[in-house]
Amino acid sequence: MIVKPLAQGLAAVQAVAKKGLPPVHLWNPPFCGDMDMRIARDGTWFHEGSPIGRMPLVKLFSSILKREGDDYFLVTPVEKVRIKVDDAPMIAVDFEVEGEGQQQKLRFFTKTEDEVLANAANPIRVARNAAGEPSPYVHIRAGLEALIDRKSFYRLMDLGVHAPYQGESWFGLWSDGCFFPVIPSLDLR
Repeated sequence: MIVKPLAQGLAAVQAVAKKGLPPVHLWNPPFCGDMDMRIARDGTWFHEGSPIGRMPLVKLFSSILKREGDDYFLVTPVEKVRIKVDDAPMIAVDFEVEGEGQQQKLRFFTKTEDEVLANAANPIRVARNAAGEPSPYVHIRAGLEALIDRKSFYRLMDLGVHAPYQGESWFGLWSDGCFFPVIPSLDLR
């Protein structure tokens, strides 16, 4: 069943959003069905097959996004609708570096204006497909990850170092005292 969000639910979210991110983790409304909304791998949001061009609307929707298992939902205090996500629901489009070495801090910025420091609570991970091509991610909040865009990933690799990880040498990144492995050092030869 395809549903459309209720105006009262979105109005409640807008009121809360002015004070920061809504407390979607506290909201447990009834499931209302599937919505014809999809987040593409490049971070473009689609509704009924058409891209959503208004960034403030995309930002509002991203603020009420919730993950439960492998499913993603838009949640308001009065309703919950499932949407499709092709890969990660967010895209990290830039980052800043503060410091160096093991004390270096990597702060990521998403297309929807989320900001997060990579650390133990918000790790960086790199998945590889069957051909060995990397897909880098950073945790943003409450189980939601951002795919790190290509230009940022290349810049990150310039900051990479070799360090011991689980008894082997790995090439990876330091942020806020945590080492995030990218690839075994032996695989770089």
